[in-house]
Amino acid sequence: MVATATEPRRDKLNLVGLEKGDYRGRPSTLCSGCGHDSISSQIISVAWELSLPPHKVIKMSGIGCSSKSPAYFLNRSHGFNALHGRMPSVVTGASIANRGLIPIAVSGDGDTGSIGIGQYKHLLRRNVPMVYIIENNGVYGLTKGQFSATADMGQKLKYAGVNELPPIDLCLEAIAADCGFVARSFSGDAKQVRELLKAAISFNGTAVIDIISPCVTFNNHEESTKSYPYGKANEEPLHDITFVPKYDEITVDYAEGEEIMVKMHEGPAIRLKKLDRDYNPGDKFSAIKLLLEAQANQNFVTGLIYFDENRGTIQDTMDLDETPLVDMPESRVRPSQAALDKLMADLA
Repeated sequence: MVATATEPRRDKLNLVGLEKGDYRGRPSTLCSGCGHDSISSQIISVAWELSLPPHKVIKMSGIGCSSKSPAYFLNRSHGFNALHGRMPSVVTGASIANRGLIPIAVSGDGDTGSIGIGQYKHLLRRNVPMVYIIENNGVYGLTKGQFSATADMGQKLKYAGVNELPPIDLCLEAIAADCGFVARSFSGDAKQVRELLKAAISFNGTAVIDIISPCVTFNNHEESTKSYPYGKANEEPLHDITFVPKYDEITVDYAEGEEIMVKMHEGPAIRLKKLDRDYNPGDKFSAIKLLLEAQANQNFVTGLIYFDENRGTIQDTMDLDETPLVDMPESRVRPSQAALDKLMADLA
C-alpha cells in the first residue's frame, strides 16, 4: 500500500505510531542561533526515538529564556510554567501525585543557581524521579544580560561590567547533594546531548544535565567559557557515549579498559568508551576532583560525570502509599461529611 499525502509512511512511525513531527512544539521566539533551540531539537529526537507517549510526559519550567523552551517541543504533552526558582517543588508534587508521568524539566543557570538554589538542593536530596536540564549560559538573557551565578570570575559584559564573584558549579552542587546522575554537555555537541538525554530519561531518580548553551546576544565572545567559540575549541569529552536500549551482556562487544557499561534500571545501559583519560563516573571523589580541577584550569569537560543508581527515590524513602493520589478513590482523599461534622463539633 502506498502512503497518501494525509497518511504517513509506516517506516516513519515509531512504536507508538507517531511521526517525529508529532513531537514538535510551537515555533521558537528565541534569538536565532540560541543554544536552547538546539537542546529542544534533541529532546524532540530523543522522545521520538524512545517512543515516549506524549500524554505520559509533563514539561516543567521556571522563569527565563530557558524556561520558554518547553513551548517548543512535545506539543501533545502536559506542561506547567512555575514561578521563578520554584519549579522543583511543583514537579515534586506532580511526580508524587501521578507516578505514571515522565517529568522533563528545563531550567536556567539563574532559575536554578540563584533564586532557585535552595529548591534545587532539596529536590536532589529527595531524589524525585525526573530529568532536570539546566540551559546554562552565564547571563540573564531575558533581562538584558546581567551576570548569573555561573558566570566566570573576571568575565566582562558590555552592560554589566566585570564579574568579581566566583561561579557556582551546578554539577558540583548536585554531587554534594547525592544526586545519582550528573552530566555536563555542550549544546553544540548534538550527539552527546542526545545520548545523555536518553540515559537520563531511563534513570530512576533525579538526573541532572548541565548543558552549556551560549547566549548569542549577550555572552558569545571568545573570552567567555560559555560561548560557541570557546566550547568548540576547548570541549574535552570524557568518553564517547552510546545509549543501549536493552542491555544484553552476551551481545555487547567490549574490551576491558576501553569501555565501561553502566547498567540502568530494568535493562538499558550506557556504554562509555574511554577517549584520552581513564575516568570512572562511579567514583564520587574522582568526580568532585575532576570538577574542581576543571574549574581551576577553566577546562570544559563533558560527559557523564557521576552515576549511582543505589539511592532510593522519594517514593521509597518517604514510605508513600503504593497507590498514587491520582489513582485513589474520592473516599480516600476527601473527608466524609461525618468526619467534617465531628471536626466542627470539636472546634465549637
